[in-house]
Amino acid sequence: MRLFKRILAVLFGLLALAVVSLAIAISYDGSCRSPEAIPAGAQRMKAVVFRCYGSPHVLKVEEVAKPVPKDDELLVKVHAAAVNPLDWHYMRGEPYVMRLSSGIGAPKDIRSGVDFAGTVEAVGKDVTRFKAGDEVFGGRSGALAEYITIRETSAVVHKPANVSFEQAAAVPIAGVTALQALRDMGQLKGGQKVLINGASGGVGTFAVQIAKSLGAEVTGVCSTRNAELVRSLGADHVIDYTKQDFTEGTEKYDIIVDNIGNHSLRKAARVLKPSGIFVIVGAKSDDPWLGPAWQPVKAALLEPTVDQKFAMILARLDAADLGVIAGLMQAGKVTSVIDRSYPLAQAANAMAYLEEGRARGKVIVVP
Repeated sequence: MRLFKRILAVLFGLLALAVVSLAIAISYDGSCRSPEAIPAGAQRMKAVVFRCYGSPHVLKVEEVAKPVPKDDELLVKVHAAAVNPLDWHYMRGEPYVMRLSSGIGAPKDIRSGVDFAGTVEAVGKDVTRFKAGDEVFGGRSGALAEYITIRETSAVVHKPANVSFEQAAAVPIAGVTALQALRDMGQLKGGQKVLINGASGGVGTFAVQIAKSLGAEVTGVCSTRNAELVRSLGADHVIDYTKQDFTEGTEKYDIIVDNIGNHSLRKAARVLKPSGIFVIVGAKSDDPWLGPAWQPVKAALLEPTVDQKFAMILARLDAADLGVIAGLMQAGKVTSVIDRSYPLAQAANAMAYLEEGRARGKVIVVP
């Protein structure tokens, strides 16, 4: 028995040592790497890169090799791109747990941005759905650049003629997240009551409009300065969070889409109908280890004790759902709300402004 206890103690000690070692490794910020040499003869372009983790100051505009499209790819001249919370999570390497895939010590992928809109400059020989001159938008890693390549079968669609490049670039991550949160996770049906917490942000402004287009009665939660904006997007009711806590109201909702995570889930359950669904999009957290991931953990612990469903949405960028939003925009049912636009040279400033958490709609970068 004593031998067994000693072996068990050694095993626990080794496990603790491994956990501490891993924690030290994934929380370590390495130094910024030097730029790689551009291959001889390669055409050049400007792109935003980050060669180490940190605040927006790590974002640099550098000359890199202009990409060449493969047989199944498009070469797109980027006219506008957007920044998202996802981008600054990768930039900072936080929560630390994500570094297990994004890179320990320094990022594996040094390019920044996902959302883009632009004009097809060239196509590979196997491409059939697009041609040079087409106006497109979609999502692709490294979008903060003058040019990108993207596979024809990836998240890229034709841009509606009545939508500007800046408006189209605002769509991919935020718009698709809103659509999938409501339609797929929330299982929204016409006539249901929906509350959008954080209705004036990137996802929130799309969620208000998409919920209305699907026939919902929409309540938006925002600050005083954004109340008129949210009403103009079609919200039937607006709750000013500086004056009222929506979790203390008497109204019951079929779906709550939470972009902020600033209320107790148990309190939120009070204003959900018995069959209601609470969709977690984002959550504020100062914890650098798990960050927003704590919210779905709390939801998983709460769900067995309540009747309602709690779930987190991780959007899947695909051409089909981009096409759905493009159709809504073409029909005039959805529009992009743009707070500010920055030139590519000021991408770090754009990211810093986004980090403040007060943007109304989207923040755009124009190469």
